[in-house]
Amino acid sequence: MKRNPKPTQACLDRRRFLVSGAALTLSGAMFPAFAASGDYPGKPVRIVAGFPPGGSADLVARLAAQELGTVYKQAFVVENRAGAGGTIGAGYVAKSAPDGYTILLGVTASQTIAPAIYPTLPYAPAKDFAPIAMIATIPVALVVHPSLEARSAADLVKLAKASKMPLAFASSGNGAIPHLTGELFQESQGIKLEHIPFKGATPALSDVLAGRVPIMFDHLPSVLPHIRAGKLRVLGIAGSKRAKALPEVPTLAEQGIAHVVVRSWFGALAPNGTPASIVTSLSQNILKTMGTADIGAKLDAMGAEFTPAGPAEFEKVIREDTAMWSRIVKATSAAAS
Repeated sequence: MKRNPKPTQACLDRRRFLVSGAALTLSGAMFPAFAASGDYPGKPVRIVAGFPPGGSADLVARLAAQELGTVYKQAFVVENRAGAGGTIGAGYVAKSAPDGYTILLGVTASQTIAPAIYPTLPYAPAKDFAPIAMIATIPVALVVHPSLEARSAADLVKLAKASKMPLAFASSGNGAIPHLTGELFQESQGIKLEHIPFKGATPALSDVLAGRVPIMFDHLPSVLPHIRAGKLRVLGIAGSKRAKALPEVPTLAEQGIAHVVVRSWFGALAPNGTPASIVTSLSQNILKTMGTADIGAKLDAMGAEFTPAGPAEFEKVIREDTAMWSRIVKATSAAAS
């Protein structure tokens, strides 16, 4: 009987290659990876945040960058292009190459409110961006100084209707979410409040804490320490659900205050024309990695809540919010000349 000849080294190498390839194919079938077509990303990716370092948008961007860098084995670098309520950063990304290497960490203000306020934006949110994923939201709370005789949103409405002079509410400035939420609140309840705009949330909050202005709508992270210290009384959450940080506090809708449901969100967007394979890959990886318990705890610590939405659902959120804020801006004097 003729023996099989001893395999050569080249033959052995070929067998190893085929076995290795089969194993990789099987592994891919069992554990599918959310990868884009081609070699993306073949170089570092920039995530542009339209706000200074240390703020909520910057922190969300850095969490996403860290997680995506781990998944793709490539650097995702946060670039802060701050100014004009996030519109400078948004304008920069809108004009960037649609190749997946420049992404915007967009916010409600830059993508849905700014178009109604500024007549000459350097971008058109509905046309210049491809939504990737909504990542997180921050609740907006209605708070009052403890001296005000109101312990619920309904109490505040009754107080406003009975008052001979309009009650005042503070905000971080004309056209900001806290201001427009106040406008939405008084419109929905048929009451008149006097808006006192400040140059930023800090001076506005200082006057409310001092009792000089009795009412304020603000993002929960800013007012939460003062609520817990008893320096402010929270009357409700202007959202579709209760805040995780204050589960005992009802929403305004639960108190019979209809139509005051706002979303202050953070989401990833790419320049329009970015390949669909890249958008899909980024979306799936963002939602997968940002939805872990570890990242959820970090979002909770900054007062944000993981609120996942893929491209189609995120586009619907942007469209609905744009229509709502546009109507509110037109009904007020918030629009810039």
